[in-house]
Amino acid sequence: MKKRIIGLVSALALAATAAPALAQGTIKIGVLMTLSTPAAIIGRDFKDAYDLAMDQIGHKMGPLKAELVYADDEFNPQKGKQKTEKLVKSDNVDIMTGYIWSHVLLASVNTVTQAGKIIISSNAGPSPMAGKRCHKNFFNISWQNDQTPMALGEVLNQKGVKSLYIMSPNYAAGKNMAAGVERTFKGKVVGKDMTKWPAQIDWSAELSKVKAAKPDAVFIFYPGKHGPAFLKQYAEAGLNGKIPLYSVYTLDAIALPRLQKANMTGVLGTQMTQFWVQDLDNPQNKKFVSSFRKKYGRYPSFYAAQAYDTIYYIKSAVEAVNGNLKDMDGLRAALKKADFPSVRGKFRMGNNNFPIQNFYSREVVTDSDGNWTTSVRGVVLKDHQDPYASQCKM
Repeated sequence: MKKRIIGLVSALALAATAAPALAQGTIKIGVLMTLSTPAAIIGRDFKDAYDLAMDQIGHKMGPLKAELVYADDEFNPQKGKQKTEKLVKSDNVDIMTGYIWSHVLLASVNTVTQAGKIIISSNAGPSPMAGKRCHKNFFNISWQNDQTPMALGEVLNQKGVKSLYIMSPNYAAGKNMAAGVERTFKGKVVGKDMTKWPAQIDWSAELSKVKAAKPDAVFIFYPGKHGPAFLKQYAEAGLNGKIPLYSVYTLDAIALPRLQKANMTGVLGTQMTQFWVQDLDNPQNKKFVSSFRKKYGRYPSFYAAQAYDTIYYIKSAVEAVNGNLKDMDGLRAALKKADFPSVRGKFRMGNNNFPIQNFYSREVVTDSDGNWTTSVRGVVLKDHQDPYASQCKM
């Protein structure tokens, strides 16, 4: 009898040491984003939205407590890769997310997938990951880089634009943005400058070329601090009111308060495209926008919308497997299903684990309180799948 009791105690002790992550009661989610350098202005919106969503779900996902472990990529691919390695190997996070920048994501993704863990991009959507480098453990909850400018190309066609000058940074996302608008724009591209990134903040030479080319319109992609700097120089070059400017990821809830403070009224009435607009009419979006404004005193950007969706997206997958993080097939199936309340309303995941969704035209307007914001003007691309999905062999 004594031997049986000792054996039972030994078995229970062994079971306790071999228990899976579920028994620990916590899911650790690694979040890589930019928290320093001037680009941290975008990281702030991400972090605020992650924290808001975590508060709303009570820091729980199914039966598990949920913990976010933040790390700063310092706007640098190599440092982003190093921080990803630490989160995966030393901090032993269960899932990785974040990733604002395409070049940081591309440098980091293999570290996560080779460790057999899931990575969910809250922002970056470089073409290789949607196509030939697609992976069963990689999911994107935002968009593929080409899609938003593809929608803008259609807006240009609707506006009757016949000639276009393109300016974009010379890195992975910038190349996709230029390629995207060229995919759908039916007129003639009369000039294209791929500028240095992120060092270049003086575009006087390129703007002189724009003046000489005399296009019907100019297309730009300059996110973060670069957007307001470019718009100021565009105005100083005397181009406001002469050559219409169209942009993606440049005029948003981060840039507009700064532009309003500088009284740069030339941006009012400007149109751009995006998968989300703050006045989309669905319950989750209304909840998100009102609670974000109440907590932080400002409009959320699309970056914040994506981060907010990310938390509810992960929560839905954890609940689908009842907190069993060892059930990788179940987690992947739930992420593929994307059955969660989204700020964008209904959408679905494509074969390459990128969303198939609507893209809208947006216009810079003044709200009832006098704040500059954007408002939806219509669907440009409906249930749109990115152009690289056919290259994905999953």
